[in-house]
Amino acid sequence: MSTIKKFASQTALYGIATVASRILNFFLTPIYTRVFDKKVYGVFTEMYSYASILNALLSFGMETTFFRYINKKGDQKEAVYANTFIVVLCTSAIFLATTLIFIDPIAAWVQDERLVSVAEYKTYIKFFVFILVIDAISVVPFAKVRADGRPGRYSLIKLINVLTFIGLNLFFIFVIPYIIKNQSFGAAYFQEWYRNNWIGYVFVANLIASLLTLFLLIPELLQLKLKLHKDLALEMFTYSWPVLVANLSFIINENVDKIFLSHLLPANISNAQVGIYGACSKIAIFLSIFIMAFRLGAEPFFFSYAKNENAGKTYAFIMDYFVLAISLIFVGVVANIELLKNFIAPEYWVGLDVVPILLFGYVSLGIYMNLSIWYKLSDQTKYGLYISGIGALVTIVLNLLFIPKYGFMASAWVSLTAYTSMMILSYILGQKNYAIPYHLKRNVAYLMASIILVWLSYIYFNKSLIIGNILFVGFGLVILYLERSQIKKILSSL
Repeated sequence: MSTIKKFASQTALYGIATVASRILNFFLTPIYTRVFDKKVYGVFTEMYSYASILNALLSFGMETTFFRYINKKGDQKEAVYANTFIVVLCTSAIFLATTLIFIDPIAAWVQDERLVSVAEYKTYIKFFVFILVIDAISVVPFAKVRADGRPGRYSLIKLINVLTFIGLNLFFIFVIPYIIKNQSFGAAYFQEWYRNNWIGYVFVANLIASLLTLFLLIPELLQLKLKLHKDLALEMFTYSWPVLVANLSFIINENVDKIFLSHLLPANISNAQVGIYGACSKIAIFLSIFIMAFRLGAEPFFFSYAKNENAGKTYAFIMDYFVLAISLIFVGVVANIELLKNFIAPEYWVGLDVVPILLFGYVSLGIYMNLSIWYKLSDQTKYGLYISGIGALVTIVLNLLFIPKYGFMASAWVSLTAYTSMMILSYILGQKNYAIPYHLKRNVAYLMASIILVWLSYIYFNKSLIIGNILFVGFGLVILYLERSQIKKILSSL
């Protein structure tokens, strides 16, 4: 149990920072949806979708590669750190130069002339280019902090980042207009350049927060010895490029639906549909927060623990309680959807039906991320490429087929289909190539129970807050009773 204690303590620290950061960020959603029109919020959603895809490309799968090789090549840690950083630095430099050279045609391609001019989009793109490059350069130093077992430092920097982002958002959206309206100190200065309700201030806030984060990572950057080790670099590249494609496919699954909604629906409704879908998907954040916190703690742990004889049993044990946790969160979020919907403006509520669908998609995604350790540990990253590639293909084809007729509801169901397919495929291939003794029947039973309870809560009892929470509490009590002996052991070890 000491192993579980170490895993749980590190995951808890990552979890605190992740939950705090994402929850604080989530509170910007009601502000955005009330300040910005649905169509403008659609532009915001689409821009961040493009940014997510490019972010995966710039990191080049080097975060996962770093964790694999820092444990595999323990005597070459400095070389591993240098190689991963140099690769990310080179891809970022190429991206920066290419984007700035071709910024005019890029802006012309993504812009919607009914909302924003090409010149305006060029400004947005410049902000995003520098945000992406700075965030990419920060990836490897952040990975080093995690590999060094310093979740406290990681959490502190992430928290400073999000507090800076939120603080600047509030300053641009509320404080400056208040100063101008009341002709307070500095009003004349702000009146010269301030634009009311300009979405670009969100991007400015993001850029400043990213710059501050990079500054805080200077101690890790100073430890770099920028020397490329060719043989090691080639070996790491062979490992990382399938991870890159897999990560890119995952990001496509997560974001391409918003881009397709913008381009496949009639022009008079497309941006509003993207805005509604993007705002409602924010309610699913509570499950994605848990998955992200788990991944931050689990990935370095899984790699460092791989050489132990009972590694497979430990991974299966962690999966058991991961499934329990996400099943409970799934039921709990849907049970309280009538409360959570108030975090977005009423005109967005028309899209609430996507939330349970997206939530179970996140359940499948979380399990897939847990399962994916088999091909990373066995250096068979090509399977990650195959699985994620199939998921991306499903996402692209089905969205193209069904978005024109069913709008954002099609996107939600396609997302669920893609992640569930990836989860099932990863389990089947994993058991053939790197068997881990997961308790399949037990975990499927809990998942099916959560689906039934969500259906009862949302459909049969029509989102009743009282009945939904009775079902949620009842589910929790049943889990406590059935798992009581094991839970006692876990709690006593912690």
